[in-house]
Amino acid sequence: MKTGKTFEEFHPADRFQTGRRTITEHDIMQFVTLVGLTEPLFLDMEYIRNESLFGERIAPGSLTFGMAEGLTVQTGIIHGTGMAFVGIESMKLSGPVKVNDTIQVDIEVLDIKAVPARGGGIVRYRQWVKNQRGETVMEYDVARLIRGAEKSK
Repeated sequence: MKTGKTFEEFHPADRFQTGRRTITEHDIMQFVTLVGLTEPLFLDMEYIRNESLFGERIAPGSLTFGMAEGLTVQTGIIHGTGMAFVGIESMKLSGPVKVNDTIQVDIEVLDIKAVPARGGGIVRYRQWVKNQRGETVMEYDVARLIRGAEKSK
């Protein structure tokens, strides 16, 4: 079983890239019904074609964020060492994610702060979600509590 990086193994300016994921119409429909985003912007194709900003079905930003976080976990960098999601800052959405767009996340470590009482430390990352054309569609800073080397043994 792959083990993620411990707190001590993260350093400012470290960079990682996730795998890719194509967002399907099925993904969008499942998500909006699961979480209750049942509004015309996501469900009514006549409304979407004639009255929405983009004229075609788009993914809610919350779905894009969830998929980006899933891709981050799939890198393995926090597998078994991630202890808690601490917070999110300054999220910006700069473009839509449409049906059949493929996203990938670029990750950079911003800073680290030891928290010995919690057995590790806080790692802050900047994450850029990009589509298949390399356009940034979402950017956010996220903090996670990561297990230290002593606690990983």
